[in-house]
Amino acid sequence: MAGGASPSCVFCQIARSSTSTPLLHSDEKVVAFRDINPSAFRHYLVIPVEHIPTVKDLQRRTEDFSLVNHMLNVGQTLLHRDAPQSKQYRFGFHQPPLNSVDHLHLHCLALPFTPRWKHIKYLSWGRLGGFIEAEKLLERIKPLSPIPSKV
Repeated sequence: MAGGASPSCVFCQIARSSTSTPLLHSDEKVVAFRDINPSAFRHYLVIPVEHIPTVKDLQRRTEDFSLVNHMLNVGQTLLHRDAPQSKQYRFGFHQPPLNSVDHLHLHCLALPFTPRWKHIKYLSWGRLGGFIEAEKLLERIKPLSPIPSKV
């Protein structure tokens, strides 16, 4: 992972509570808050406290897998609490070059999209990038099981 806080990163500032952004959740690994430009009925961001620039910086490691899984669990809990009437939820990340802030952030969306055209920002472009669903990213970074040794 990338390491400490970046002083110029707005999300690092939010994670350190150096802004007036109200937090919906905070623990030792992540913080969550409302997106300032929502694309859906409810639109939250879950970010790691540690500065990790993008999904491209995640690897098949237990720490990275656990972090993304925790981010997803926090996002799901918040949306199920705050938007139980929604019939559909989306959880995922923008991949470079389409990420707007160079600090890993999970988009947690309780649909419908508002306005409807904003769904375009949350489409996968396959190998070209675009939006990657959190579950798909978890598959990509799931640690490989160790090969048992024959003794």
